[in-house]
Amino acid sequence: MLFNSISFILFLAVVLVFYNLPLAWKHKKLMLLLASYVFYGLWNPPLIALLWISTMVDWKAANMLQKITEPNKRKMWLMLSMTVNLGFLAFFKYGGFLLENFTLIVNALGMEFNPAQPNIILPMGISFYTFQTMSYTIDVYNRKAEPSKSFLDFALYVTFFPQLVAGPIVRAEGLLGQFIKPKKATMEQLIWGAFLLTVGLFQKVVLADTLLAPSADAVFNAHAGLASIDAWCGVLAFSGQIFFDFAGYSTCAIGIALMLGIVLPHNFLYPYASIGFSDLWRRWHISLSSWLRDYLYISLGGNKNGIVKTYIYLMITMLLGGLWHGASWNFVIWGGLHGTYLVVERLLKGKFSMKTTGIQGVFLALLTFTCVNITWVFFRAENFSGAVSILTSMFSRVPNGIQVLEYFDIYTTLVVIALLFTAHWFMRNQTLAQLKYIRKSSIGVIWAVMLILIIVAQSAGEQFVYFQF
Repeated sequence: MLFNSISFILFLAVVLVFYNLPLAWKHKKLMLLLASYVFYGLWNPPLIALLWISTMVDWKAANMLQKITEPNKRKMWLMLSMTVNLGFLAFFKYGGFLLENFTLIVNALGMEFNPAQPNIILPMGISFYTFQTMSYTIDVYNRKAEPSKSFLDFALYVTFFPQLVAGPIVRAEGLLGQFIKPKKATMEQLIWGAFLLTVGLFQKVVLADTLLAPSADAVFNAHAGLASIDAWCGVLAFSGQIFFDFAGYSTCAIGIALMLGIVLPHNFLYPYASIGFSDLWRRWHISLSSWLRDYLYISLGGNKNGIVKTYIYLMITMLLGGLWHGASWNFVIWGGLHGTYLVVERLLKGKFSMKTTGIQGVFLALLTFTCVNITWVFFRAENFSGAVSILTSMFSRVPNGIQVLEYFDIYTTLVVIALLFTAHWFMRNQTLAQLKYIRKSSIGVIWAVMLILIIVAQSAGEQFVYFQF
């Protein structure tokens, strides 16, 4: 079920009605759990079993980790949790990729091997909920958290429908604690949550799908050399599309949860005004970047084992972060580029003194944004050769480069991206919530305009980009 669909709006209305009935808190949580399974199951009912298995395994593992003191036995229960969660991820998400590369290696060694192509369905959101449940077990193992006393609360933590499919990836202390006592949205939370849901849908339906996706698709689906302006505009369009699409989902999720009285963390803080790549990863997909930092980078050694090993750990983290996004070497390259940017940034840090405000700050933000757009080429292109073709068109004059974009598409892309960058620059030190005290009349006009544009632009509903991860 998609947020940007009439069926979801009806689903949410029913949930809100039942949630606000004078029922016991336990019964409301049961209703939310059932609603979450319905939300996920309408896509592919049998795959609810994966959610159940992860829930049961991590519930049992965490409780055993709390009781047992013998180190080897505690490691055994942690490994059980890791094996089940990563095993599901490896099979469903990377099974075909691993088989394809194994086949290439075997054939390169002179042994003929042509296996049947596996027909594996990728469960929607599997990367998100497996990382969420793994963080719970790891925190209990490290004695940083205690297991939940309620199986209902834990099951709801794993499956909470607003953020189940595409995050934010929420830690146990950030969500489980909110399920202990009854929650009911205040009128202010209900209105602000509905406004955030509208903002998220506006980002997705109007900005991502209607204004930018057609230009990005036209450029990345072209199978020939492009004119430079087309290549650049296509990449910029995808840069805006993926931000509005993913940030739009996160904004919807935060708004929906708030309408239930539940607070979810920010997942984006105006990343296209970042000054450098350390700053970027503090602003882009915050729940994933902090997960990789806390559970991978720091576990490897972080900054504790010398500068060379620090750079190695950074590269490993970003390469695996790239692979998390998809089973393709393009995603590994995408992660490797970000790792390289982070290493270079650390090498240059302290050698140059530049202001992060004013003209110099804008220049550094534009430089960061340009480098980010280069990485998006590998993220969006179907294969390596397609990415190279786009980059060649961007940075050189391709003989007889074709034009796939109309002037209107080019102007639309440039205007939207310019406004996006400007908005991020002026909002980089505040959040949208800090603007909610603007005159109510102004908010009302903005809200009405967004709703009208959503209705005008609405089609059958396009899937969110990050659903494939």
